[in-house]
Amino acid sequence: MVRNMNLNELKKLVAGGESERTEFKKSTGQRTEAAKTICAMLNSLGGFLLFGVMDNGDITGQQVSGKTLEDIAEEVRRIEPPALPDIETVPVKGGKAVIVVRVPGGGGPYTYDGRAYMRHGPTTRRMPQQRYERLLLERMHAANRWENQVAHDFKIGDLDKNEIFRTVEEAVRRNRLDDPDTRNTKELLRGLGLLNQDELLNAAVVLFAKPDRLLPNYPQCHLKLARFRGTSKSEFIDNRQEYGNAFDLLQRAQRFLRDHLPVAGRIVPELFERIDDPLYPVLALREAIANAICHRDYSIAGGAVSIALFDDRLEISSTGILPFDIKPVDLFRPHASRPWNPLIAQVFYRRGIIETWGRGTIKMRDLTVAAGLPKPEIECPPGEVVVRFRPSSGRSHIHKISSGAESKAESGAESKAESLRRSILSLLSNGPLSKSEIASGLGINKISGNFNDTVRNMMKEGFIEYTMPEKPQSRLQKYKLSAK
Repeated sequence: MVRNMNLNELKKLVAGGESERTEFKKSTGQRTEAAKTICAMLNSLGGFLLFGVMDNGDITGQQVSGKTLEDIAEEVRRIEPPALPDIETVPVKGGKAVIVVRVPGGGGPYTYDGRAYMRHGPTTRRMPQQRYERLLLERMHAANRWENQVAHDFKIGDLDKNEIFRTVEEAVRRNRLDDPDTRNTKELLRGLGLLNQDELLNAAVVLFAKPDRLLPNYPQCHLKLARFRGTSKSEFIDNRQEYGNAFDLLQRAQRFLRDHLPVAGRIVPELFERIDDPLYPVLALREAIANAICHRDYSIAGGAVSIALFDDRLEISSTGILPFDIKPVDLFRPHASRPWNPLIAQVFYRRGIIETWGRGTIKMRDLTVAAGLPKPEIECPPGEVVVRFRPSSGRSHIHKISSGAESKAESGAESKAESLRRSILSLLSNGPLSKSEIASGLGINKISGNFNDTVRNMMKEGFIEYTMPEKPQSRLQKYKLSAK
């Protein structure tokens, strides 16, 4: 129970002046305007509304009777949904009192007489309809979001069981999931929170559906890939439309970028080995694509994740908005992790694809800046979120697109094994990675004997080494560029 305010505490509050969380009213004769302010505070951070305090901060008080308090309560009852702010009185001189209304915040959206209000500094304003609808959607989101609705037309047999097994095995390896000690698909899905009793949720479909089962009911599991000539969308060089589960689309997106992004050669000091660096850090692009797949609004049936490559920039966009009043600038500084699709995000986290605690976009920025590139740009045009990468000065995407045949001939001149070696070295130049992280960064869905042989030979030849050489079989083992 909240302790009543005393006179000294009241004076200290008033001395701070009016603000987003504090409003003065001369008397309850202004209770209609006061109710609008209470509504606005309910929709934001809460605060205090004081009857009996002048605009200049003079504490005058007013006569208070039972009817006075009932009049305030009657006005507050016109706020929807019902709100119950605490109302108390603080005696002042002359037998008068200041009425203090303590307003809780963080809920809403609330309306007064059918209209929503918001605080803007020390003033109260009508809330724009778009903001009101957004707050309403977020309030309903916890219990009624799209991902936790039952997928009525899907059965467990419509899911890719191998992808489920890979996800659980990787989560256990990373200590992000207790070993379930079973290969029963239903129990594994239950452990991932993807069943409602025995029925599949939409999140399970997005994550694990077999591609041929997605249409016509799940057209939003869609990836658009385009390479444009020049800096506008007037002419395609490559245009692909892909449908698949989240993990499949992540791999296809990474392969598309490898097909089209140019590389630059450099020599690793003391290794005397040429490494082909992609135009952008591989892990930064992977983070951006994974975020787009994970955090987009799947309730829009015509939505998609889109990757558009121009001569001067790369854009990764997804259908939806930044939720919970997050602004683009907030994403590049520490912020709370509040994913729009927490079930999908949790599975991506357990698989090791995204970070928690709101650090993914910060990591993306840090990797890009460390590579000498401009910081990624994030914009929110109506109905979508766009992440934009730009190359460093003097570089562009042009020289890899002269023709598809020429590109294939160029890549064919190098053996597959040598290409794999160069790609592994390029990834490790950004820091240590586990074997599964290397494979994922290369778009390899299943680790093959050839991949294992390549890693083993690179270790024998002294190009890479363990981070924990004293524990070669540790599941925490990673690889790094050799210091020799």
